[in-house]
Amino acid sequence: MPDLRSFLGGDSISAAFRWTVARFPDNDLVHVPSAACASYSDEPLTITYAEAARAVDALVERYAAAGVGARHRVVLMLENRIEFFVHFLALNALGASLVPVNSEAASEEIAYFAQHSGAALAIVLPEHLDRVRASLTYLDAPQVGVATRCWTEFQSPASLARADAGSGEAALLYTSGTTGLPKGCILSQEYFLHCGRWYNAMGEIAAVREGRERLITPLPLNHSNALAWSFMAMLLSGGCVVQLDRFRPSTWWPSVRESRATIIHYLGVMPAMLLKQAPDAVDPIGAQVRFGFGAGVDPRHHLSFEERFGFPLIEAWAMTETGAGGIIAADHEPRHVGTRCFGVPGGSVRALVIDDDGRPVGDGVAGELLVRQAGLRPDVGFFSGYHGDPAATAAAWIDGWFRTGDVVVRNPDGSMRFVDRARNIVRRSGENIAAVEVEGVLLRHPAVRSCAVMPVPDEIRGEEVGVAIVLSPESVGDEEMAIELFELVNDNLSYFKAPGHLAFVAELPMTGSQKIRRGELRALMTREQEGRRTFDLTARKRRLRGQGSVDRAPA
Repeated sequence: MPDLRSFLGGDSISAAFRWTVARFPDNDLVHVPSAACASYSDEPLTITYAEAARAVDALVERYAAAGVGARHRVVLMLENRIEFFVHFLALNALGASLVPVNSEAASEEIAYFAQHSGAALAIVLPEHLDRVRASLTYLDAPQVGVATRCWTEFQSPASLARADAGSGEAALLYTSGTTGLPKGCILSQEYFLHCGRWYNAMGEIAAVREGRERLITPLPLNHSNALAWSFMAMLLSGGCVVQLDRFRPSTWWPSVRESRATIIHYLGVMPAMLLKQAPDAVDPIGAQVRFGFGAGVDPRHHLSFEERFGFPLIEAWAMTETGAGGIIAADHEPRHVGTRCFGVPGGSVRALVIDDDGRPVGDGVAGELLVRQAGLRPDVGFFSGYHGDPAATAAAWIDGWFRTGDVVVRNPDGSMRFVDRARNIVRRSGENIAAVEVEGVLLRHPAVRSCAVMPVPDEIRGEEVGVAIVLSPESVGDEEMAIELFELVNDNLSYFKAPGHLAFVAELPMTGSQKIRRGELRALMTREQEGRRTFDLTARKRRLRGQGSVDRAPA
């Protein structure tokens, strides 16, 4: 594939899009299978590059008339729909930045994202309008526009004056912080282009064929995986994003087959769930699907999945903060299938493994992974920093290396094997949940004296939110109290952050400096579960549908 930079002029997402439109006008840009849009369409939806270009042009005019321009930030709550992609391209054509927000976010979270980002405008689907307006009641809250049935239409607000984003910023994505509220990662035009270029340059078993690939993903567009990797890889290669609303095991293979997908994006929970299905006509499907790309497949399932379905799962490692500047992927043999190996640092990516004292460790020794780019700019392709938090941005780097917080082991051949996370994060079905955020809500309850959140193993979702709680002496740790605490979190945070397993304990394991001993905490929770002294609340965690309705099957 030729070097796209020679064709991109201004080296922007908008220029890249126009270049691809000129070369592949009739190719599909985005396709939404029928199972993914059944709630709002009677048939599958598709938009070609040429159709998208016309829709973007129309939206650019509407946005410009509303006063949207360079350095504005705009909240998008458009779910995983075609409208989202068109609005993203239109905003970037104007030099504005988007703030994608999960449509299932709680009111408190919506207000935080909008206020912290300094957004001047929020574009939402009609079914979310009342909830968003009720959430944005603070002074200088953004105006709210509605994306209607056609992606070329939205109700224009009055002219806007606020302009907070930095030059070159394409998006502000929020990630779960480990020391407080979610942090806004500033992602530049360079960041997005770097992701797409890296993906299309993988080669070998993960080679992307120009103008021919159809990449299916169930991942949310408020995450970097779907927005910066899937979309940009297809945008820069003339391919099609097959966008699902979410992962449903029952409709996954029909959607893959009917959409003619050639690449799948997955999270570790997906192979486990698909392997539980009874064999059918799609076993194997390797004649259609060339490879899967993702992270976190259970070592017990990796080889069996590949043998059953007939295509390789390419394990990779990256963070929103690192983008393609620090990505590592097992995109060539040997992949060390079934060992949690995520490949050898390649190209200009450099990696270092250090101990607790900051000293490099040898092969076979677990330590924290540090990454950077070779050369004078170690942050090429990385995020541009945490919005409004220069101290946290500086703390993320040490001597030109980005601290990942992940514990890995380097093999003798230079490949990396994932071990654990040093940061206190629960990774549930691909969502990073900061323990401190959940703990902060639980501590609002007058009966909670102290609490600690930790990951609890879950065969389907990888990890579930586990909570150990110390109550005040006069309180009773019964099922009624457990449900009350669950509802407190569920009412104030996204549903997936609510406790899945809750235990009332006499005390938490602490160090002499009053820090929680995380290793002992997990052992404590295991003992409580084995003794059947925990409350299983997972069935109460339900996905929102529209305004207040729910999916009756636990998500």
